Amino acid sequence: MIKKIIQVACISAAITLTASAATDMQKLNERIEAAHLVLHELMATPDKGIPDDVAASATCVAVVPAFKKGAFIVGAQYGQGVVTCRTGHGWSAPAFIQLTGASFGFQAGGQSTDLVLLATTHDAFQRLLQDKVKLGGDLAVAAGPVGRNAQASTTELANAAILTYSRSKGLFAGVDLTGDVVHQNTDDTRDYYGKDLSFETILSGGVPPPPSSLQFLGTVRQLFHASANH
Repeated sequence: MIKKIIQVACISAAITLTASAATDMQKLNERIEAAHLVLHELMATPDKGIPDDVAASATCVAVVPAFKKGAFIVGAQYGQGVVTCRTGHGWSAPAFIQLTGASFGFQAGGQSTDLVLLATTHDAFQRLLQDKVKLGGDLAVAAGPVGRNAQASTTELANAAILTYSRSKGLFAGVDLTGDVVHQNTDDTRDYYGKDLSFETILSGGVPPPPSSLQFLGTVRQLFHASANH
């Protein structure tokens, strides 16, 4: 009887763990799909989207769908997203990130928006390989220019290693994320790939993209293709 009870308990635990793993993977796939939809919407608004020269110079693209802001005196910001980087043979498989921040002042309410962060230098790519990066501290950051023919000509934009965009009511615009922190989400990355992989291995192109990420990467490839000058 005791053996049977133990066997039933083990089977039950195995089923529970399998179901939990399947649920976690579904959530990660849904996050990648949400990131794909954000970029797809961005492609549909070329006159208000990312300028061609900025898109062509992007070394990494991070998308944080439904970035949440809530505030009452002290504001909090939090979001989960994915990042891919340009390699010598296309765009890398995705890794998972978190974006957190805080703001102070007399404020109330909450909102959710989609964010796109573009690394525009090799140094920015290298910094993303660290455990966490403070925007405006570890890396210069600026609200990105919008419009297909817009130029990143100001000193602030020219010196920025990260350009940031937000989507509100279907329209994209530059957004100030100074002070926010990008964290590697090693737990989600491990769950997605089934083993521990470093961000450097993934983002440098050392891992084949899983099938569930191909649509997202296809949209990245279309939107951030290199021009003849890059």
